[in-house]
Amino acid sequence: MSRAGLHDASREEAAPLHTPAEAQSYLNDGNSLRSWLLTTDHKRIAILYLISITGFFAIAATAAAMMRLNLLTPQGALLTAEGYNRAFTMHGVIMVWFFLIPSIPNVFGNFLIPLMIGARDMAFPRLNLASWYIFMGGGLFTLAALIFGGVDTGWTFYTPLSSTYANGNVVLALSAVFIAGWSSILTGINFIVTIHKLRAPGMTWGRLPLFVWTHYATALILVLATPVLTVTLLLVVAERLFGLGIFNPALGGDPLLFQHLFWFYSHPAVYIMVLPAMGVVSELVPAAAHKKLFGYWFVAYSSLAIALVGFLVWGHHMFVSGQSMYASTVFSFLSLVVAVPSAIKVYNWTATLYKGSIALNAAFLFAMGFIGLFVMGGLTGLMLALLAIDVHVHDTYFVVAHFHYIMVGGAVTAYLGAMHFWWPKMFGRMYNEVWGRISAVLVFIGFNVTFFPQFLLGYMGMPRRYHEYPPEFQTLHVLSTGGAGLLGLGYALPLIYLLYSLRHGEPASANPWKATGLEWTVPSPPPTHNFEDTPIVVREPYDYPLSHDSSIA
Repeated sequence: MSRAGLHDASREEAAPLHTPAEAQSYLNDGNSLRSWLLTTDHKRIAILYLISITGFFAIAATAAAMMRLNLLTPQGALLTAEGYNRAFTMHGVIMVWFFLIPSIPNVFGNFLIPLMIGARDMAFPRLNLASWYIFMGGGLFTLAALIFGGVDTGWTFYTPLSSTYANGNVVLALSAVFIAGWSSILTGINFIVTIHKLRAPGMTWGRLPLFVWTHYATALILVLATPVLTVTLLLVVAERLFGLGIFNPALGGDPLLFQHLFWFYSHPAVYIMVLPAMGVVSELVPAAAHKKLFGYWFVAYSSLAIALVGFLVWGHHMFVSGQSMYASTVFSFLSLVVAVPSAIKVYNWTATLYKGSIALNAAFLFAMGFIGLFVMGGLTGLMLALLAIDVHVHDTYFVVAHFHYIMVGGAVTAYLGAMHFWWPKMFGRMYNEVWGRISAVLVFIGFNVTFFPQFLLGYMGMPRRYHEYPPEFQTLHVLSTGGAGLLGLGYALPLIYLLYSLRHGEPASANPWKATGLEWTVPSPPPTHNFEDTPIVVREPYDYPLSHDSSIA
């Protein structure tokens, strides 16, 4: 294994089926289905989430592919208008609540936080397993809504469309999100208590990995914001089923009240998806550069600042809703303010790379893809925070492109970076590094070819959520669909070579990337109880260049 993590194909055939570390690992602590479905091991629960959200991602991606194929021709090549509405609704609902929000926290947060802080498990292992079952319950409701015909309200469930006029399976879809919300709340509580109470001796707040800091900030948002969404969705169900006048003006309700409540949750939800991605990149950059992270405390406190200010900007989604000019001005200013802590992170990652001895491995390439796409999404977010520009491009493809640059270009790219960085730790096997780099490049190129033309479409006035369009927009739509094909290939490749590595990959050492952190001091894959003895932390985080193999005294 080279420093860049190059895979030696000639050794594939010689790779043993079971290494000593694998034989004693959590993967071999019971092989029955019961041992997995009733496990309270945080690592196994992380694997359950990994399998679950991969399935949901495939469903949501299929809906997206159907939408892009439909938009190849101005008249709509595949779906009816009603079918198109249902496709983009299911794409949004599944992708937001059943992939993006749980992806990094529930998979990598679950697997890594106890390892990173020197704990044996989460604070509430049974609650952790219950969170997964609740999540799957919400997923089953979503699949039922899809099987019985779908829903056509859009993922935002705006009233009175969702509460009165929509004829799809609205109640099923709302119930799905409602149930999944409880899973998020329980996971957030578990993270907060674990980080507060189960840190190893010497693991002070100043020695926490930034991955843990970002998950702490994310957990605060999950616990404080998600109840607002669950109550709001319950009110929509009450209005739809029982005719209570809450949001429908014909019944004495106020539709703007729904928008205020929905966006009070949903804008912080953006940071639920992005903050863990930032935590991933904060680990990948110093590990690749083999340098101490520049400005540790600035990066740590910027996570909390994003979580705090993120609660104050929901009104920028409502500039054209009729809210007062003075309120819009305040929300515009606050939306510009929230960019400051995000920029601090980008500057610090860049400064960390300066004069570093960089390993151009696949994980690092995904991290660089994240930074580039996140910066593009952030800059266009600043444009949307300005009243004049937002009014011009409101509800157009410009907003679609901005949203996807943050959510997909940012969060999904970081998720793939995390997958490539911690895969050897999770499963004890190396993957084909060359294919990893090819995938990272395909994802970056495919994503830009897919979504950059949508900035142009939106600026020229193409509204979103239309299944047909004027012929002059066809070239950009065809380009976007072609890019989606490349992007799909970039996403499919890791599924192949990572699964292949489980049987044929070279056994991974405890620390294949020569990175710092307690998770790299245990075997790959880790034993069931993580540490033989409680570790004692005496080193600062990111103590590069690596002059020792562990942070244990």
